[in-house]
Amino acid sequence: MPQVPFDQLPDDARLWVFAADRDLAAVERDALASVVDAFLAGWAAHGAPLTCGRDLRYDRFLLVAVDERSAGVSGCSIDALTRQLRTLEARLGLALMDNGPINFREGNTIRRVARPEFRRLAEAGAVSGATVVFDNTAATVGTLREGRWESTAATTWVGRVFFG
Repeated sequence: MPQVPFDQLPDDARLWVFAADRDLAAVERDALASVVDAFLAGWAAHGAPLTCGRDLRYDRFLLVAVDERSAGVSGCSIDALTRQLRTLEARLGLALMDNGPINFREGNTIRRVARPEFRRLAEAGAVSGATVVFDNTAATVGTLREGRWESTAATTWVGRVFFG
């Protein structure tokens, strides 16, 4: 049972969050979903199929998770996912693998800025501990469900680094 609906994965499922550098158009979302679904359908670690799922959120975030209860993810299987996403980056002309920038809400818009720019915004008072950020270091599906992925900066590593 390799790929399952994302909402059926347990809270302790291991999570990876990939943030696109821009909103995806409908055709790009469809292409990304199709390629990732095909990959996940055959994703395995040392020959053992991985029970996994994916979700696309806000036209920008790809969430991939693995239930390691039946088979644990390996370095080689993570590398295979990484290679697939690098291919998608080139095909779609976007960045998915760069986890350096900070993604945050500015009203109804999601912005992505480099850390030095976020620091400048913080110093200018344009962002604060109350700013909603996306903590793409969330490690489990449970963290996501608890609301700790999309949370105020003060409750994440962003708050410790920029407002602490």
